[in-house]
Amino acid sequence: MHPPQFRTRARALRARGDNIRSIARALSLPYTTVWHWCVDRPEPAVVGTAARCFRCSPTVENQTDPAAYAYLLGLYLGDGHLVTSDRVPVLRIYCSDSWPHLIEACESAMRAVLANKVQRIQKRGCVAVQSTGKHWPCLFPQHGPGKKHQRPIVLADWQREIVTAHPGHFLRGLFHSDGSRFTNRVTVRGREYVYPRYMFSNRSTDIMSLCQWALDLLGIPWRMNLPWSLSVARREAVAALDRHVGPKS
Repeated sequence: MHPPQFRTRARALRARGDNIRSIARALSLPYTTVWHWCVDRPEPAVVGTAARCFRCSPTVENQTDPAAYAYLLGLYLGDGHLVTSDRVPVLRIYCSDSWPHLIEACESAMRAVLANKVQRIQKRGCVAVQSTGKHWPCLFPQHGPGKKHQRPIVLADWQREIVTAHPGHFLRGLFHSDGSRFTNRVTVRGREYVYPRYMFSNRSTDIMSLCQWALDLLGIPWRMNLPWSLSVARREAVAALDRHVGPKS
């Protein structure tokens, strides 16, 4: 009896276009066994978002854009909400009307990660960019009842691997949702200084820690000016963050 993962791997290779003989050789399995799995009794067709969920379907694991997922994860932790009480889960991210390009970027990320269809629901002062799909909970296990700052927010190991590989995209999502880049003006001994500055605000200590961690991964210095507010103000630090985030638009 072969482990189930052998059958899954064989069918994934077959879906990729490999022939039965090469699959059998690669997995050190009898030709007839692989033929039975892939030809005599092939994997049932997968439809809907199940066909695109990289957590459930190994055949799409290498087809999903991990950078887009890191960005979408940042947006979700900032201004996102996953509704699981409906018949089909709904991922909803709120984007201000002031930033039309952010709305476009959010929709593009949803489509790149899982969504077959994305809706834009106009609200007062913002747009709810949303997509229904049974497999959104697979990709955002942080969902749960109540506000995010009132419950633990911990990344799964596989999420940490993605963020470690793409910290800039993750930070871009965080700052595009709960952050800002603006011109700071201070007067010291009668002389005015003008310089750009990034701010990130979030009441969740867990999400704030994730932001700090991602900045550390990029070697970008930061400081806390309030328990829920982080600042990036050094010239070289702002320049570094500009390469990954940039101003909203």
